[in-house]
This record gives sequence, C-alpha cells and structure tokens, in this order.
Amino acid sequence: MRKIIFILVVLTTSLLCLPVFSQTGNEPVALGLPGDNLNLYAVLDVFQKSPTLEEFERALNSRESNINNLDLNNDNVIDYIEVVGNRNDNSFSVVLRVALNNNEYQDVAVIEGHKNYAGKVIVQIIGDEDLYGQDYIVEPSFSETQNPGYVGNQRVVVTGSDIYYANDWPIISYLFSPIFSVYISPWHWGFYPTYWSPWSPVFFDVYWGFNSRYYANNYYRRSGYIRYPNNYSYYINRRQTSPMVRQFRSEGRYNRSYEGRTYRRPMAPERRTIAPSRPTRSVTPSGTQPRIRRVMPSTTRPATRPVAPSTTRSATRPVAPSITRPAARPVAPSTARPSAKPSSNRSNKPGNRRN
Repeated sequence: MRKIIFILVVLTTSLLCLPVFSQTGNEPVALGLPGDNLNLYAVLDVFQKSPTLEEFERALNSRESNINNLDLNNDNVIDYIEVVGNRNDNSFSVVLRVALNNNEYQDVAVIEGHKNYAGKVIVQIIGDEDLYGQDYIVEPSFSETQNPGYVGNQRVVVTGSDIYYANDWPIISYLFSPIFSVYISPWHWGFYPTYWSPWSPVFFDVYWGFNSRYYANNYYRRSGYIRYPNNYSYYINRRQTSPMVRQFRSEGRYNRSYEGRTYRRPMAPERRTIAPSRPTRSVTPSGTQPRIRRVMPSTTRPATRPVAPSTTRSATRPVAPSITRPAARPVAPSTARPSAKPSSNRSNKPGNRRN
C-alpha cells in the first residue's frame, strides 16, 4: 500500500512540473554574441527549401522571413548577407558573408556538404567563431529528442548513428549538377538588388520570438564536431574576418541588442557574483554580500590603528592614509581602462552606410 501511494505521489509531482519546464523552454536564451541576430537553424531550414543559391540569398535577406537581424558595423541598419558557393569534387561549401564597408568583410557562417562513397550527402552549418564562439554547429537530424537550441558556452555532443542524408533537398541536386561550378553574389557594398531595402534591427527578445519555433522542432540539432574537417580546413584558409567586429565585440557595442538584460541562463550565476564588485569601488549602492565585506575593513582600521600609538598622533596621522588609500586604488583603474579601450577613429568609420 505504501508503495502504491509513493508511486502516485511521484506521478502527480512530475505532472505538475511539466508546465514549469514548458514555460522555461519558451524563454529567450542567448549566446551573448553577435551571432544571436542570425538564427542558424532558420538559415539551414531556408537552405534546404531553396532551389538555387540565388534564391537562397534572396530568402535570407527578405524582411518577411525575419531571419536576418545582423548589424555588424553598428550603423543601426540591417547588413546584406552575400552568398558565395563553390564545389570541389564530392564536397561543396556555401559561405555567408557581410560587407562592413568598401574594404572589410566578415564571414558569418559556412554550410559544408560532402557526398560519401555510398552517394549519401551530409550537410552541416558552422557558425563563425567571432560571432558564435567555438564549435557552434547545426545539422539536420532524425532524432526524436527536442532541439537543444542555444546553451551558452557549453559544447553539445551528439552521439549515435542517426545521420540525416540531404539527398532529397532541391538545392543539393543543384549543387552537384554538372552545370554548377561556382556562385559569387553579384551584390556588394553600396550596390544592392532593387528588391532589398534595409531596415532597422529589432531587439533580441523580439527576434527570438520570430524564430522560437526552430528550437522546439526535431528537424535540426546541435553537433559537437565537424564531420569532415579536411573540407572545413580548405575553407578556413580562405576565411575572411574583420578587426572592426572584434573591436565592437570587446567594447560591448552589440550588447545594446539585449536592452540591458541577460538571457544567458547558463552564465547567470557567474554574472551575479561579478556584477556587484564593480560599482562598490566608486559608489556605495544597496547592500549585497560583496559590498558589505568591502565596508568592514574601512570600519575596523580606524579602530585598531589609533590604539597602538598615542592619542594625539592617532587623531592626525592614521586619518590621512585611511582617506587617501581607498580613494586612490579604485580611481586609478577606473580612469585608465576606459580611456584605453575606445578608439574614436574606428567607431565613426562605418557611420554612413546605405541611404
């Protein structure tokens, strides 16, 4: 009888927890990187439905699709994604690239495909390290488990033999057809198709809502490794990166997309411990444990130092160090560091873009 009651209690508890898990699954989850504004799950989905690379490029830059939300040059205008594709024997690579100005380009992601000895085609999309971090790989899946989506800086390892072969995709037939050799986007900085007119990017929570359906399907998944590294190394030798993107990323200019909020659930505990320590050096805000600990030494030092010397000297000499030392140590780092990081010439470089 007790066992039956225990089983009923466990089943009831598990059923009550289901709505909680479903609600947390609907919350935005971000990498905290510029790649949050281009969902690679959506990109791979559009890729498999496109008959040609020209149609694929057009769909990526369509405003109605709500896929492209990139603004890498920080000019408050959506960037146009150029597509460059080529084939080498039984392998192909399709590069997604953004022109930041007349001279600088930044690769966003690359779609790698390989036909094995049995004629089966395996496809993966690999996010650029500067935009998505290391080993951000998405591939089609037969798995019945839910798509993991964004998981912060944690690596996702997929095991098993449930490999999806993309032979039935229309664009695969196009890429391996005898008529295809190379495709280079005819559009570039300042010269774009008539159907495309740039718009202002939206905030991350709005963009996540446009593409949240891709995190709850079973068609795509994260992978922990590149299946054909030799083909990928061929692309790496021709990869294009921009110092502007690395500078803006280090300065935190892409963070305004989050409206000052954090959606990185795996990184939340670390941020809570680091954040209170910064304002306590110059301001005394509302109390938390790190701030109280910093206050304690300032109250005990004046009480111990005047005891050892005479009463007249403790009123004059110990006071000067207690006032000057706390004021000098926090100020030196706070004034020196902000003046070294920003660069006035690069921040205004891409100011005027597409009119």
